[in-house]
Amino acid sequence: MLYQLLYPLRESISGLNLLSYISFRSAAAAISALLISFIFGPAIIRLLKKFNIGETIRENGPNTHLNKKGTPTMGGLLIHLSVIVPILLWADLANKYIQLSLFATIWMGLIGFLDDYLKVVKNMKEGLVAKYKLLGQFTLGLIVALIMYYLPAIDSLKSSTTLPFLKDTVINLRFFYIPIIIIFITGFSNAVNLTDGLDGLSSGLLAIVAFVMAAIAYITGRVDFSSYLNILYLPGSGELTVFLSAMVGGMLGFLWFNAKPAEIFMGDVGSLAYGATIGTTAVLLKKEIMLIIIGGIFVIEAVSVILQVSYFKFTLRKRGKGEKLFKMSPIHHHFELKGWPESKIVIRFWILGVLLALISLATFKIR
Repeated sequence: MLYQLLYPLRESISGLNLLSYISFRSAAAAISALLISFIFGPAIIRLLKKFNIGETIRENGPNTHLNKKGTPTMGGLLIHLSVIVPILLWADLANKYIQLSLFATIWMGLIGFLDDYLKVVKNMKEGLVAKYKLLGQFTLGLIVALIMYYLPAIDSLKSSTTLPFLKDTVINLRFFYIPIIIIFITGFSNAVNLTDGLDGLSSGLLAIVAFVMAAIAYITGRVDFSSYLNILYLPGSGELTVFLSAMVGGMLGFLWFNAKPAEIFMGDVGSLAYGATIGTTAVLLKKEIMLIIIGGIFVIEAVSVILQVSYFKFTLRKRGKGEKLFKMSPIHHHFELKGWPESKIVIRFWILGVLLALISLATFKIR
C-alpha cells in the first residue's frame, strides 16, 4: 500500500525514488517483518496461552517431547502477520507474481488454521481429514498450474521448467505440466509440514530457502543479471524478491521465539502454508528442480516417511511382520532416538541447508 500510495509522488518528492528499487523495498520488507515479529510475538504467545491453544504430543513420539505439551501452537499466525503486512506495505500489489504468492499463502494458511483448530480447540486427534487437506493442496496446485499455463509471462515457456547446471536449457513438460505442478506444490507443502517437529528446525530452514529464492527472483527479474548468468529472464518476477525477503524476516522473527526451548510452535497454519508458498514461488520462477536442491532437507524428510511406510508394508506382506527402516520417521526423530540432542540435530540440519543453498547458487556459474 505504501508503494502504491507514495510511488506516484516521486516526481514531487525526489526521495521517493527509492521505492523504484526492488533492493530497497526488499530490505524494508525484511526489516518490517522482523520488527512486527518482535513487537507482536509476546502478545500473541500470551493470547494463545490464555485460550489454551497448546500443543498435543503424540503418544508414540520421543519421550523428550513430553515436556513440550501445552506449549502454544498455531504460531503460523504470527508469521502470517509478519509476512503479509510488509508485503502489503512494500510490494507492487498489481504484480501477478505477488498476487499468486499471496493467494497460495492465504489459501493454505486457512486450511492449516482449520486443521490446527480441529486438533487443538475441538480435540479431534487427526484434525482435518487427510483427503480434505489434500483436496485443498491439489486445488491450489491446479489454480497455479492453470494460470501459469494459460496466462504465461512468456508464451513459449508456458509448460516448461529450467534445468540447473545447463546453460539456457528448458524441459517442455507439455500435457504433464499441470499434474506435475499439482504434485510439486502439494509435495512441498507436506514436506515442510513433516519437517516441523523440532524447535526451530522448519523456521530456520525456511529462512535459508527463502533467502536463496529471493536472490534467484532478483536475478531472474533483471535482464542484465540474467543475461550475464545465462538464466531465464522473466519480466516482473523480480518483485518476488520483496515477498521472499518479507518471508525471510518473518521466519527469523518467529525463530526468535521458536528456538529451543520453544515458546511457540508453528503449527499447520504456518508449515502447510509456507511449504506451499515456497513451492509456488519456484513454479513462478521456473525453478522447480532447483528448489529440490535448495530445499533438499525438506525433500529428505518427506522421502524418509515414504521409505518408512513402504518398507513397513513390504516386510509385512513378505514376512508377516512389519519392520522399520528408521527408528522413527521423519528422519529427525531417528537421530533423536539415536541419542542426538535436539539442538545438535537442528543446527546440523541448518548447516546442511546452508550447504545445499551454496551448491544451488554455484549452479549459476557451473554452466
